[in-house]
Amino acid sequence: MAGTDLPREHRPSGRALYAISVAAKLAGTGQQNIRLYETKGLLTPARTAGGTRQYSEDDITVLLRIGELLEQGLNLAGVAKVLELEAANVKLHRALKRARSRPQD
Repeated sequence: MAGTDLPREHRPSGRALYAISVAAKLAGTGQQNIRLYETKGLLTPARTAGGTRQYSEDDITVLLRIGELLEQGLNLAGVAKVLELEAANVKLHRALKRARSRPQD
C-alpha cells in the first residue's frame, strides 16, 4: 500500500501513536467516519489493553487514501475493492522483485 515504494528510512511508522481525535484531524475526517471505516473492514487500528483505538502513520495513510477515493466518487464498497487490489498489487510486485533477484539455475 502507500509508503511501500519509499526507501526504508522514509516509510511511515507502523507504530500506533495517535488517538482517534488526532487521527481524524490528520486525515481531515470525522471520528464517526473512522469508526465506520473500521466497521466496514477498511481499517484495523491497534487497541490498548482497555480497548482504546490507537492509530499509526500507516493508518493515517490509509485514511487519506480512503478520502481520496471517496472524493473521486467511489462508495465504501468500491473503496474496499480498490484498497484490496492495491494491496494485492504491492504483494505481486514484491514477489516479482524477489523472483528476479534470485540467482538463475
